[in-house]
Amino acid sequence: MAEHSLVATAWTSAGDTSPARTPSVSPVPIAERVAAVADAGFCGMGLIAADLEIVRDTIGFAGLRDLLADHGLTHIEIELIERWWVPRDEPGNSYAVRDLLFDAADVLAPAFVKIGSENGPPTPEPERLTASLRDLADQAVEHGTRIALETMPFSVISTVPLGAEIISATGHSAIGLLVDAWHVFRAGTTLDELRTVLHPGMVYGVELDDAADTVAGTLFEDTVDNRLLCGEGTFDLPGLVAVLRELGFDGPWGVEILSTSFRALPVREALMRAAASTLTVL
Repeated sequence: MAEHSLVATAWTSAGDTSPARTPSVSPVPIAERVAAVADAGFCGMGLIAADLEIVRDTIGFAGLRDLLADHGLTHIEIELIERWWVPRDEPGNSYAVRDLLFDAADVLAPAFVKIGSENGPPTPEPERLTASLRDLADQAVEHGTRIALETMPFSVISTVPLGAEIISATGHSAIGLLVDAWHVFRAGTTLDELRTVLHPGMVYGVELDDAADTVAGTLFEDTVDNRLLCGEGTFDLPGLVAVLRELGFDGPWGVEILSTSFRALPVREALMRAAASTLTVL
């Protein structure tokens, strides 16, 4: 893998929408979106479940697969499964999303399916999540893919060290971490802690972004409305990249920018700015 290859993660190419909106579907037509990602020099892109539902009902997953191939995009990521420990027959389960993403995986062959947890205080009993996570990973393997767990400081699995603990306890070869710079630094995790808890092969994906020194509003509001382009904030992105390279991560590097100002830009301009700023950091 080329060490400077970039992936436009789902929100980076989504245009004027955000995780805080319902619905959160991108207003950018999928063909226009794929072309813009490719023209900005990315090697791949991500898509959320809401967008994949539209794709399924219009051009179909096979149509998207061919569209990606026609534009030379070889890396695909799909997201996001939350509350994966809730059984199918219980309230609050996420099986509709889970089934949709695995149907998409059968055709799109994503590098991984991204999962989160749910908003709330950190779990006091992480060991109670391992059996469900193992089952989810087994299902991913059946569909030819892997599971990448993203930790978020406002969620049940709040930090990379906690995520690494859960993954290690699960003991499944198809489960790894998605390391997002915003979630690392806003959680207060240090680079030395990352060196201690991560090991080669554990990191499946990385998302680079930046932010101001202080949080504006809640952590969730800050993460969806106030991220900055790489190098424009206070995060030690070169240090993070160096640690991940020490651990053997060689890309591709995801770029995830969410902000009110970024999503107001024309998508092509936004993607060009995101790519150029991230390459400067790398």
